[in-house]
Amino acid sequence: MAQQHLEPTDPLSGHVGPATGDALAGYLRSQATEFLRALRQHRDSGGAAAGAEDPVDAARALRRSVRRISSSLHTFRPVLDPDWSESLRPELAWLSGTLGMEHAYESRLERLLLALHRLSGAVFPAQPRSVGTTPAPAPDRGNLTVGAAKAGALLDRQLTLARTRAHSTALQALGSSRFHAVADHIAVLASEVPLTATAGTTDLRPMALAAQERLEDAVTALPLVAAGNPYNAEALVHGLSPDPSPHPQDAPWHQVRLLLRLHRYAREVLTSGVDVRLLTAGQCLDRHRDASEAASAAAAAARTPRIAPATAYALGVLHADQRHEVEAARFAFQQCWQKQAVST
Repeated sequence: MAQQHLEPTDPLSGHVGPATGDALAGYLRSQATEFLRALRQHRDSGGAAAGAEDPVDAARALRRSVRRISSSLHTFRPVLDPDWSESLRPELAWLSGTLGMEHAYESRLERLLLALHRLSGAVFPAQPRSVGTTPAPAPDRGNLTVGAAKAGALLDRQLTLARTRAHSTALQALGSSRFHAVADHIAVLASEVPLTATAGTTDLRPMALAAQERLEDAVTALPLVAAGNPYNAEALVHGLSPDPSPHPQDAPWHQVRLLLRLHRYAREVLTSGVDVRLLTAGQCLDRHRDASEAASAAAAAARTPRIAPATAYALGVLHADQRHEVEAARFAFQQCWQKQAVST
C-alpha cells in the first residue's frame, strides 16, 4: 500500500518549511476558545434563554473541541510541558466520554427502531443503507411483525433509561468541581500554552508523521479482504451467545477509528484545510461503530429473561441486520482507503 508522507512541500501540510510549536500553540488557543464559546452557549440554553443555542449542539461543540485538544496533547506531547499535559489528558477523556453518552444512546435507539420498522415491513421512513451493503436474508415477516412491536418497546425502555441516566450523569459532571478544574485549565490555554523551551524551533511534522504511520500499520493489520465478504456468520454466532463481552472482531476497527482521528487532527494543526478523503474514511468507521454498538444492544435485549419467543426472534433478526451493516461499513472503508492509497 502506497504511503502518504508529510514532505516539506506537501500541499496538504500547508507549510513550505517546518511547522513548529507556534503552530500548535495557535491551534490549541483556537480550540480552547471554541470550548469556552460552547460552554457559554450550553449554560445559556440550560437557562432556556430566548434564542439560545440547542444544548445538544452546544454539548457536541464541547466534545469536538475537547477531542481536538486531547488529541493534540497526545500527538505533540514532546513539545508540551509533560506534567501539565499528562495530568490534563485523562480529564479531557473523562469529559468527552461523559458528554457523549446521552447522544450515543439516543442515536442507537433511533437506529434500531428505524431498522425494526424497515425489517418488519411497517410503513415508516426507511433508514438509508450503508454504501456497499449486502442484502440480509429475508426474515419471516409474519413472525417478525408479531415480535417487532414488543422488541421495539423493550429497546425503548432499556435505551431511554440508559439515556436518562447518561443525561443526569452529564449534568452532574458539568456542575462538579472536577469539570470546573478542567474548564479552568482550558481557559488558561486560550491565552497561554505551556510549551517546552525548545518548542519554537522543533519541527512538528515528524510527530504528525508518526501518528500517520501508526494508523497505516493498524490498517495494514485489518482483514480488509474478509471485510468484502457478503456476510460474516461468526459475528452472529458470537453476538447472540451468552457472553456479553464486546465483539472480538470489532476491536481492531475501533482502534483504527481512533488512530484515524489522531492523524486527522494532527494534520489540522499543520494546515487550515480539511482532507476530504480522511473525513470520508472516518465516516465509514463511525458507521461501523454505530452498527456494532446497535447490534450489541439488540443482542443484550435478546438476553432479557422471560421475553416471548416472537420478541426474541425479532431481536435476533435485528442483530443480524446490524451485523450486516458492520460488514457494509468495513467494505466501504476498504474501498475508500484503497482509493486514497492509489491517489497518493
